[in-house]
Amino acid sequence: MHMIKNPNKSNEKIRLWTRQHKNVWQELKEKEIYRAKKEHIIEKNDTISEYYLKLYDWYIKHAQRFVPKPEGVTYPIWFSTSEEKRLQLVENTVVLELEVDRKDVVITDFDKWGYVVNYWYVPIDQQDEKKHNEELKRYGIGDESALIMGDKGNFYPLLKNKILKSWERMFYISNEETCFTQATLWEMKKEWVVNVLQG
Repeated sequence: MHMIKNPNKSNEKIRLWTRQHKNVWQELKEKEIYRAKKEHIIEKNDTISEYYLKLYDWYIKHAQRFVPKPEGVTYPIWFSTSEEKRLQLVENTVVLELEVDRKDVVITDFDKWGYVVNYWYVPIDQQDEKKHNEELKRYGIGDESALIMGDKGNFYPLLKNKILKSWERMFYISNEETCFTQATLWEMKKEWVVNVLQG
């Protein structure tokens, strides 16, 4: 397993796709730059927005080690790294296709992010996952997310820390060609947009 590097080659480009509310495209056209806003995250995620904001805070802390977060940026903007697997248009949205410098992109493992979102341990492999599940069983823990979200983590601090530390594996990708990846940028610039699909 190796970490995806962000090479300092300004001529290396990558294509990304993001579905956004049509107002984001309007703002990008007018201001020529867009940065994600907390109020949009709250509006989009409604009753579970605090849940996602805590996850994003964790993500930001770790992602900025790979690509420094510019001053004034609060939250990342999420992208698909595959046109085939990008989010589809729905009412009042646009899909923006961007071409950006690879050095500005944080690429992560989509499936491992799913573990993080569920507050689960991110295993190294199947054997590691089996060993972890046996450990949970030994301690009588049926819902491992309770170690992070509830008081159970106070009784099992080593297990809680093991889970939190495992989340960093989402930044490690063994094969970028075969792994289902996703990406984030700290901001979008109008000059990076190469195509717009409108719903």
